[in-house]
Amino acid sequence: MAGNAATILKNILSNSSPKPTPSKTLTKTISGHLKSNGLRKAISVLFASGEPVSYSLYAHLFQLCASSKAIVEARKLESNLVTFYPTPPVFLLNRAIECYGKCGNLDDARGLFDEMPERDGGSWNAMLGAYTQNGFPGRTLELFLDMNHSGVSANQITYANVLRSSAEELELGVSKQLHGLIVKRGFCGNVILESSLVDAYGKCMVMTDSRRMFDDIQNKNAVSWNVIVRRYLVAGNGKEAVVMFFKMLREDIRPLNFTFANALFACSFLSSPYEGMQIHGVIIKIDFEGDDVVLGSLTEMYVKCGRLEDARGLLDQPDERNIISWTSIVSGYAISGRIREARELFNEMPERNVISWNAMLAGYTRSLLWKEALDFVFLMRKTTKDIDQVTLGLILNVCAGLSEIKMGKEVHGFIHRNDYSSNIFVSNALLDMYRKCGNLRSARIWFYQMSQRRDKVSWNAVLTGYARRGQSEEAMTSFSEMQWETRPSKFTFETLLAACANISSLEQGKQIHCFVIRNCYEINVVCRGALVEVYTKCCCLEYAIRVFKESSSLDVIICNSMILGFCHNERGREALEVFGLMKKEGIKPDHITFHGILLACVHEGNVKLALQFFDSMRCKYGIIPQLEHYECMIKLYCRYGYMKELEDFVNRMPFNPTVPMLRKIFDKCRKNGYAMLGEWAARRLNELNPWAPFQFKITTNRIDRY
Repeated sequence: MAGNAATILKNILSNSSPKPTPSKTLTKTISGHLKSNGLRKAISVLFASGEPVSYSLYAHLFQLCASSKAIVEARKLESNLVTFYPTPPVFLLNRAIECYGKCGNLDDARGLFDEMPERDGGSWNAMLGAYTQNGFPGRTLELFLDMNHSGVSANQITYANVLRSSAEELELGVSKQLHGLIVKRGFCGNVILESSLVDAYGKCMVMTDSRRMFDDIQNKNAVSWNVIVRRYLVAGNGKEAVVMFFKMLREDIRPLNFTFANALFACSFLSSPYEGMQIHGVIIKIDFEGDDVVLGSLTEMYVKCGRLEDARGLLDQPDERNIISWTSIVSGYAISGRIREARELFNEMPERNVISWNAMLAGYTRSLLWKEALDFVFLMRKTTKDIDQVTLGLILNVCAGLSEIKMGKEVHGFIHRNDYSSNIFVSNALLDMYRKCGNLRSARIWFYQMSQRRDKVSWNAVLTGYARRGQSEEAMTSFSEMQWETRPSKFTFETLLAACANISSLEQGKQIHCFVIRNCYEINVVCRGALVEVYTKCCCLEYAIRVFKESSSLDVIICNSMILGFCHNERGREALEVFGLMKKEGIKPDHITFHGILLACVHEGNVKLALQFFDSMRCKYGIIPQLEHYECMIKLYCRYGYMKELEDFVNRMPFNPTVPMLRKIFDKCRKNGYAMLGEWAARRLNELNPWAPFQFKITTNRIDRY
C-alpha cells in the first residue's frame, strides 16, 4: 500500500465538497475501545463506519499507531481521513508522516510528503525525522538541502535531526556549517541543539571541540551530561568519561540509566573496580538498582573487572535477578575458565535466551573443551530453536576444534538453507573451519564464493592457511591480490613473516619489511619479533639485531625471538646477554625463554650454568620444566661427557625418557663405554619398540676397552 495516502489524496483534492460533521456516537464508541487498550478494534470500527471523527481524535489515533508501530491501522486511519476530508489540515498530514516514519515505512511517508498540496516547517521536520530515526542520514542531508532551496526556515527540531545525521555520516564539515547556522539564527541557548553539537563533534572524534561546546552550555541537563560521558567512552578515553560522571554528581544532576551504564562500562574498560564500586554506592543511594539497564551494566562491570563474587552477590538478591545480569555472570565464570560453576548457574536460570546459550558455549570453546561443547550444542538444538550468527560461529569453532569436517559441511548446508551466507561473521567462521580442518580446497572455493563480502579477516584466514602448510609462494600471491580489495592489517604481516621464517625465505621477508615501512604501518612487538625470527633463521644477524635495538619497548616475545635467533646461529654468549638484559629491564621470562638459554648453554658448553638455570625455573620463576627443557639438559650432558651427572638427572626425571632421549643416552654410553646406564637405555628402547628390525645392545668388549 505504498503511497496509499498520496494516491487517494491526489484524486480527492480535485473534488471540492463541504466539510463533514464528526459523529459524536462514533467518537464515544472509539473512545471506549481506546480506554480498554483496543486500538485495533477502534480503528476497525472507524474504518467500517463510513463516518468521520474530529481532527483532534485523528491526531490522537495517529500518535497511538506510531507508539504501537501499528502500520496496518495507520493506513486505515489515513484512508478514512482523506476520504472524508478532501483538504485535510497540514498538521494532520504531518502526524501521518510522523506515524509512518516511526513504523519504519518510509515509502508511504515520502509518498504522502511528495503529494501534499502545501507544506509547512512541520512537514519537512516530520520527513527529516523519519529518515533520521530509520538510519538514513544521507537522505536526511539531501532533504535538508531541498528544504533550504524551497525557502522554508529551519527551526530547532530541524537542526537537531540534521546534526544527528551529519554526525552519523561523520561529516565534520557539515556539522561545523550547521553550528554556524545555529549561531546565526540565534538558537545558541537551546540546550537540545547544544547537546546535539556536543554529540556531533564527539562522533567525528573531535573531542576538543566537543568538550569546548559542552563547557559553553549554560544550563546543562542530564541529557547533556550523558552525551559527553558517552562520547569520551566511545573515543576510548574511559578515564575522562568516569571523571565527567563524578563531576556530574557534584553538579547535583541526577544521572540517566544510560549515563550509569556508560560510566560503568568505562570502569570495565579501565579495569577499575574501585570507581565501579563507588558508582554502585550512588546507584543504591538514589534507588536505581531496580533498573534493568543499570543492573546489567553493574553486573558486567564486576565480571569484567574479575570480581565474580561481587557480581554473584547481585544475583543472590531475588529482586535484582534478570536474564541480562544472569547471562553476564554465566559468561564471566565461563570466560574465566570456571566452567563447572558457569554450568551450574546456567542450569539454574529460570529463563534463557540465545545470548545465554552462546555465553555458555563460548566458555566451552574458550577452554578448548570440544567434546563438552559438542554435547552442549546437541542440548541447545533439542531445547531451543533460537540461533543467531554468533551461535553458528561457535558451532563452526567446535567443528574445527574436533576436526569434524563432515559436521562442518552439515553446518554449511544449514547456513545456506537459512540465508546466513551473506553474514560476514558466519562466512569468515566457515572459512576458518575449513582451514583449521586442513581442507584448503573447500576453503579456497568458499573464499571465492564470498566474492564482494570478503574483508581483512577473510584474506588473513586464507593467508594463514597457506602459511601453516608452508605454501609460501601461494601466501605471497594471495597477499598481492589482497591489496586490490582491502588494506592489510598487522596480523597479515605477522602471518606472512612467520611463513617466511619457516622456509627461511630472506628475499620475501625483506620485501614484506619494506612494504611495512613504505606504507607507514606501525611495527608492533609481534611483528618485530617475527622480523627478528626471519632474519636470524636466514643468518642475517646484523638486520635482526638492528630490528631488535629499534624496539621502543622490550617484552618477552621479542626477547625470546632474539635469544632463539642467536641459538640458531650458534651464538650462545649473545643469547645469554639478551637474557641478562631481560632481567635488567624487569621482563619476566617464560618457558620459551628458558628453552633458548638452555640451548645457549649447550652451544657454550656451560653445564654448571645450565643446571642453575634449570633449577631456577621452578624455584625462582614458578615455571614447570617441560619436555624440551629436559631434552636440552640430556643433550648437554651427552655432548660434553658428563655421564655421572646424566645418570643422576635421568633418575630424577618426573617421567620416563622419550625414545629420542634414550637414543641420545644409548649412543653416548656406547661411545664412552658407560655400561650400566647404556644397558638400561638399551633395555628401555627394546621394550618400547620390540618389533624393530634390530635390537639395541652394548657389547662387553666395548665396555672393557673403556
